[in-house]
Amino acid sequence: MFTRGIIQNTEDYFKELNQRPDKCIYFYRMNGYNEKCRQFIGEYAKEARKSGIVIEGKIANPTEQNLSYYEEIMGMDFQMSMGFLLTSLKKWLPRMNDYQRENVAAAFYDTLDAMRKEGKNENMLKNAYIKFMCWFYYKFERMVNNLGENNVPKILYEGTISNYELKILDILAGAGCDILLLQYQGDATYQKLDADSKISKELVLENMQPFPEGFSLKNLQEDMEKEKDKERLYGTLPTVHACTNAWIHGEGLEDFKMAARLRGEDTGFFYNCFCRMTGVEDKLTYLNELYQFRLELKNSGRNMLILEREIPVPTMEEISAIRRNTYNNVEQMLFDLSVNIKYSQNIELQRLMNQAFIDIMLEELEISGMNVNRLTNKAVYLLCWLKRYQKELFEGWEMPKIGCFIYLGGCRNENEALFVRMLARLPVDVLILNPNQDTACCLSDKLLYEIHYTESLAVEHFPNEDREVQMGTAAYHAERELDTIMYQDSGIYRNQQYGKANAVMLRTMYEEIPILWDQEVKYRPNFSVTDSVVNIPVIFAKVSGVKDGQLAPYWSGIKSLMTEETYVISKAPFIESTDANSIKAHATEFYKNNRLQREKIKSHPVYRYGVLREEMQDYILDKLGLLIAQKTIRGTGENGTEYTIISTVLNMNKDIIRMIQKFDFTKKNPKLIYINTTETVISLEDSILTAFLSLLGFDVVFFVPTGYQSVEKYFNTKVMEEHQIGEYLYDLQVPNFELIPSGTRQSWRDRLFKRGG
Repeated sequence: MFTRGIIQNTEDYFKELNQRPDKCIYFYRMNGYNEKCRQFIGEYAKEARKSGIVIEGKIANPTEQNLSYYEEIMGMDFQMSMGFLLTSLKKWLPRMNDYQRENVAAAFYDTLDAMRKEGKNENMLKNAYIKFMCWFYYKFERMVNNLGENNVPKILYEGTISNYELKILDILAGAGCDILLLQYQGDATYQKLDADSKISKELVLENMQPFPEGFSLKNLQEDMEKEKDKERLYGTLPTVHACTNAWIHGEGLEDFKMAARLRGEDTGFFYNCFCRMTGVEDKLTYLNELYQFRLELKNSGRNMLILEREIPVPTMEEISAIRRNTYNNVEQMLFDLSVNIKYSQNIELQRLMNQAFIDIMLEELEISGMNVNRLTNKAVYLLCWLKRYQKELFEGWEMPKIGCFIYLGGCRNENEALFVRMLARLPVDVLILNPNQDTACCLSDKLLYEIHYTESLAVEHFPNEDREVQMGTAAYHAERELDTIMYQDSGIYRNQQYGKANAVMLRTMYEEIPILWDQEVKYRPNFSVTDSVVNIPVIFAKVSGVKDGQLAPYWSGIKSLMTEETYVISKAPFIESTDANSIKAHATEFYKNNRLQREKIKSHPVYRYGVLREEMQDYILDKLGLLIAQKTIRGTGENGTEYTIISTVLNMNKDIIRMIQKFDFTKKNPKLIYINTTETVISLEDSILTAFLSLLGFDVVFFVPTGYQSVEKYFNTKVMEEHQIGEYLYDLQVPNFELIPSGTRQSWRDRLFKRGG
């Protein structure tokens, strides 16, 4: 019998038997997935189809016809002995040699013997024996004569394996066969059959995630066939790739101004922008900012192309210069038309152009489903425009240079949008300026970064001469800012003017949260000051689901809320009941006769908030007493929950305490974002903390893509608004938000044009 080895990497599966330690076989199960797994599964399936078996679904039980034939040939005798098994295998599977037969018989005997030790009676063992023999003949006969060979036969099993299926694979492994189980639903069912992983081992690789929904060997095979077709279509691929927008800071034109060498260090990528700016923030300074932007690009020596209002359609001469034929299918058309893409100065850039052209056309085919003739016409337009503008955009190109394409006015039609999308996949910054919001722009692309402003301005030409630019002095802009404050009917307040406040819950639409989020509270609806008490409009919301199931804008939207005043919790629970808490032992001393013992709390050695401003200490204790009195938390006043409330509130971490200390009731309020992507229900302590911070004046938003209960489990009443924004998604990993571009709203100068100084 063959021993089961331990692989060092997936390549070990493809080594010949005599190259393996102790001539072992490998029997592993895969419960997770990454790109490396995809490649490995594809290669393993290919080998299994050549010299083994691919099992997609269950191994079918023997039919009545199968059993009748077995009885006719073999009879119904059964003995629990090696001699009987060897004789039976020789008669039933004559293609095996003696060495193979001995290994199969030994593994067969061990499996039956293990079943006998588990308590199976003679009749059960006989039935199992007949079932395994039928499976050997009807399912595995084509590979039994390869067992134990130097080119190790392979079995690939897809799905949730049953008890007897696992036993037959155990026999085959012992006889000299590699086996891989693909378990899309995880390891729980398997563990019930083989809790100690004696039969197989779990294959664990770096950065494994759950299998994608809908993953199957069939779909993988189809995808791999498509990739082969694409390789034939694309020819030699470029060695560098686009890194579009992933590096930007969301600072509008400042991102476009950044030198290429500062955008990223990986020489395998070129770093470009693809952005549309709709509307304007300051009508008076807009043209001036564009003028200065143009000058900076010009002075930097970058290739630049500015188009206004339209991309002129190709002329008859340009169209005639494109070599083309009549085509029966899209692949033939793209292969033939791509010959028109020539850039002798740099073969790498030519390959990039070729790839971008084919990519865009295939995407368009998938979206529109249009016929070959219409798609050909669109392709010809793209090739004409590429040939027309490539000198202005790419002359002298070499890594890491980035040109700049600016289109003022927005894409008028599908052809313009296709061309812009193609340029965005080349070493070019693509900027679409649509200052007049009444002008439609049909551009849509998954890579496109959007910036929206509220004001609208009709601009016919990109500013080029000094006379076209309106200038404003510093004094003028200071006056405008003051005017803005006055027109918003807001008061002017000293720093830390007030020491008392009430939280007023805002009922909002989900779309209003990012609008209100970074505003000073004095500009929010229902803000007021009455008798030196500030009424602070706060957000307390739960956001369930993911809009359209799209993760990139979902995470980006969360990132845009992460201001300097925001505390983020990304793992549940944040506080556990077992966490160290010096307040717990004294909580009963701090609450007696339904009253908070404020002076005792302040004078106690475990009290941590003595460093805060006196008025802020009083404010915290006021809200602590209010939280208990309102009985917002389930169990308050009934089972000692009030003591848990006290110990939780008086033991907040240092970062939250610092946010409270800085809190000015008329300015921006502190915020808490709680992200719970798992099935874990947050702790009672977490519910207490979030409810208290909301009373204090924090904005609190829960992001729960699963839609599961979270904080509300411990609330007596509905105290927060729930927004259902899309489909529920599970087992998500919270990303590294530092790698996600921020969508935080900034001022006109800081976000769009960001004046230097």
